[in-house]
Amino acid sequence: MGNNPGKLYVISGPSGTGKGTVCAELLKDRNNEFSVSMTTREPRVGEEDGKHYFFVSKEEFQANIDKGNFLEHAVVFDNMYGTPKDAVMKKLDRGRNVILDIDVQGGLQVKKAMPEAVMIFLLPPNMEVLRERLVGRQTDAPEVIEKRLGKALNEIKLIGEYDYYIVNDDLEQAVAEAKSIITAESRRLPDHVKPIISKYEK
Repeated sequence: MGNNPGKLYVISGPSGTGKGTVCAELLKDRNNEFSVSMTTREPRVGEEDGKHYFFVSKEEFQANIDKGNFLEHAVVFDNMYGTPKDAVMKKLDRGRNVILDIDVQGGLQVKKAMPEAVMIFLLPPNMEVLRERLVGRQTDAPEVIEKRLGKALNEIKLIGEYDYYIVNDDLEQAVAEAKSIITAESRRLPDHVKPIISKYEK
């Protein structure tokens, strides 16, 4: 069963659940690689093409849409962002797992384009803890936080579209559970494999 291709892991959840932190821990494993997005925005100081993003023109981005090369894409503040399928497939073909940190709507687009993706939903312990985390970040006005909480409830309603869920109450435990999912998936038998039982029947 050696030389298996890697798997795409989609990690989604409401803002404030710790997706980025969990993903960062998973990426410490050399078998896991980050899914690099493509964008039409200008690079910020310190950002490298191909490492942080693939920076392209709007024309090149549209060309990728036209040829169906995005697992998902969206427009955010007049800039276009997307997950290029060819870049993901190259990593998978090398036997690497690809970790994609994305919101729920984007995650569902990926699932539609690539049904074999492993979908993991990250939950807060409860909504009050989520509120505390959002307030603690000190990056959003109170009205923005309320909008995020409302969006979180709508996103949680879609959890049935995912394969696994993890409650991020304790970061170490959440990371351990995510790693256990990846380990279990690496041992999953493909559907086309037939049980070999003849030698056990004797």
